[in-house]
Amino acid sequence: MITPRTIGVLGGMGPAATVDLMQRVINAVGAGDDADHVPMLVDQNPQVPSRIKALIDQTGDDPAPVLIAMAQRLQTAGAKALVMPCNTAHHYADAIADSVDIPFLNMIHLAAKAAQKHGAVGVLGSPAIKQVSLYAKALPNALYPADQDALLQAIRMVKMDGPTDSARAILQAASDDLAAQGAAAQLIACTEFSLISDAVPSPCIDTLDVLVDAIIDFSFRSDRNDG
Repeated sequence: MITPRTIGVLGGMGPAATVDLMQRVINAVGAGDDADHVPMLVDQNPQVPSRIKALIDQTGDDPAPVLIAMAQRLQTAGAKALVMPCNTAHHYADAIADSVDIPFLNMIHLAAKAAQKHGAVGVLGSPAIKQVSLYAKALPNALYPADQDALLQAIRMVKMDGPTDSARAILQAASDDLAAQGAAAQLIACTEFSLISDAVPSPCIDTLDVLVDAIIDFSFRSDRNDG
């Protein structure tokens, strides 16, 4: 029997999305007992400086030093790989990966690879994703909803009040926009939107689900030499 490897989670961006990731990992494991589940070390840190203020408003503190410190703490605590359930924070992925000696399972790379086979892909996420071209290299022909301000409003609503019908309505309108533009599939590229993914029709690729698959694969992989 393979002993699952421990995953370190850079969390708190937002807190509910981090908990949702953990629940999805639990649901994805065919466990017969507690010991069959993926061990997770979670740094639930809602005090990571705002990615919106840093990248869009350009008035906030740099999140990178805080994220690097979190990554290093998780490695020291025994994590064998790191994940981060926040799309926008992956702007700092290289700095995080370079700061540790364990793998960083990059949700952006994984999600883009899953989306590439669908042709024209619509991206539903924070305006910062488009602004910093987070998916531009892997998905150069990606489509984006016209009303980016509405998406930011929906994200803030979910962070404040949870998965409300009002937030779902905004996401659905953005999804309809992408369908009208000709998107063959839609990428849920914000983990707040993962909490209201029922507003997006199929074919839909949820970055959080892609990350769950990567966690399960890494944790239970047999071709390893770390015991």
